[in-house]
Amino acid sequence: MQRWIKLPDGRFVDANRIMYIGKVETYPRTDEDGNDLGQGYNVNIGTDVARDQQLTIMGGKDEVLLVLKQILGTAPAG
Repeated sequence: MQRWIKLPDGRFVDANRIMYIGKVETYPRTDEDGNDLGQGYNVNIGTDVARDQQLTIMGGKDEVLLVLKQILGTAPAG
């Protein structure tokens, strides 16, 4: 049975196809004018070993953590 999870950028991924989850990394976020938007978070997720089957989820702390919780099955689908 497929378990679709919505990513912060609007795409969907079947959580049952995910083979690995990388390390969560942080980076400074800025807008087009150079204003500080705070800390950004990203994590690599792979649905296969091939590089073209890897996704990078980027967003705020709450967005990235919600997706990870959904993948691991500890949060309701959003």
